[in-house]
Amino acid sequence: MEPWEVLYDNESGTRGDNISLLRVLASFPNAPEKLHIITVSFYSDELNDNLIEDKLVQLRCHFTWKLHIEDTELQDLENRVLDQIEFLDHNFNVGIHNLLAYVKHLNGQNQEALESLKEAEDLMQAGHIRQSDAIKLVTWGNYAWLYYHMDRLADAQIYLDKVESTCKKFASPSCYTMECPEMDCKEGWALLKCGGKNYERAKACFEKALEVDPENPEFSTGYAIVVYRLDGFNKTPRSRKTFCVQPLKRAIRLNPGDAYIKCLLAMKLQNIGQQAEGEKYIEEALANMSSQAYVFRYAAMFYRKKGSLGKALQLLKMALQATPSSALVHHQIGLCYRAQVHKINKATSWQPRGPDRENIDRITKLAISHFEFAVEQKPTFEVAYTHLADMYSFAGNSRKAEETYQKVFCMKSTEEEKMQEIYFQQGRFQEFKRKSEVDAIIYYLKAIKIEKPSSVRDRSISSLERVVLRKLQRNPVDIESLSILGFTYKLKGEMNKALEYYERALRLAADFENPVGHAP
Repeated sequence: MEPWEVLYDNESGTRGDNISLLRVLASFPNAPEKLHIITVSFYSDELNDNLIEDKLVQLRCHFTWKLHIEDTELQDLENRVLDQIEFLDHNFNVGIHNLLAYVKHLNGQNQEALESLKEAEDLMQAGHIRQSDAIKLVTWGNYAWLYYHMDRLADAQIYLDKVESTCKKFASPSCYTMECPEMDCKEGWALLKCGGKNYERAKACFEKALEVDPENPEFSTGYAIVVYRLDGFNKTPRSRKTFCVQPLKRAIRLNPGDAYIKCLLAMKLQNIGQQAEGEKYIEEALANMSSQAYVFRYAAMFYRKKGSLGKALQLLKMALQATPSSALVHHQIGLCYRAQVHKINKATSWQPRGPDRENIDRITKLAISHFEFAVEQKPTFEVAYTHLADMYSFAGNSRKAEETYQKVFCMKSTEEEKMQEIYFQQGRFQEFKRKSEVDAIIYYLKAIKIEKPSSVRDRSISSLERVVLRKLQRNPVDIESLSILGFTYKLKGEMNKALEYYERALRLAADFENPVGHAP
């Protein structure tokens, strides 16, 4: 058998390695003409593949926007997207179906991804809401990329041709890229919906769009939401926390029927001490029939922080009926039960008996079950892990509490601000449950070392001060405790006290090095 004969039955074979082999075999002096034809065919396919890929990378769509999504976040993201498609009333559903298609692709479900793009295309053709050319280009770009990944190059080219035709119509400098504020907005929405690691880039996209059209309702809504989210992430000092209030109010002025934005503004007003004004916006949102599953969530968060736990739970259970897989809703329910446990404990001076003890045990189990569900749905939900650990600890299960904290410490991608909260909670766990002052000090110091100004950092400083003062009551010559106490006073700006304790620590250290009766 000649060496090329093994390839005769594989004329539709793969590109790549076979191409090089075919070229070598075709160079044999007595190679048949059929082998030359196969080689040319494979070589043409390779060239076509490269040409299409050169075009694809110029597109602006989910496949080229470098969306930062962890593998462990995919299920929760898909659940949130599906919830938004069903329950969030707005005009941006074409974009959400596009995002769902991309998530399906990441999950290896290309056929289901095509179905999501078909839904987006059907919405565009329905004509109930005029769709911009930008969202059409995004959808066609996603189609092209998806068909490329499915090795359907002819279908990919069809959608590339559609993009090219539209770009030419608008005299775009590039055949496959359109630069316009609407496209910046679409990119901003995609980034915004994919989690905190994308928020800064999303903000830049909306800012770029608003520079061209500052009164555009959609641009204003996207910008208001992202600055609200960043405000919560960045834990800025109180004087700067009002930054997102004006963007939210401008978005409401341009979108007076948007109940979701009203909820965000209400929560921000509550955070800056304007609860009464915030409650007016909550009441307006609850009176609006749109986006109710989302309104219930945020209204419940508002009332939980207000201390109206019964009303908050009532709203959350209504939200849960609509979105039973929502990690956020389960976490919020868990927080309400956790607050009820602490409320009963406080009312009984931390010594509940009889019915109170039974009630606390029952509610603690409910809190744990909802926190467990939240982290199961969203394995990167760091704060939910800390609350779950807290409830395990409260229930007397220190082993599970410790295991839960360790899971969070293993999450390398956790933001500094969240780690600050986690270290503080672990410090409290070590101080009050493990009765380990040494380990408590270690974790409080870790929280303080993250220098982002926040209430958690302030509480860590106070907790650290409390622990070392208690140690000094037992041992007034504890050099380490004296030094740490000086450090806490330094952080609080009380420099005279800081120097006093530093000097006491230094004198004691010198005495230990040069005890009486020995030469210096």
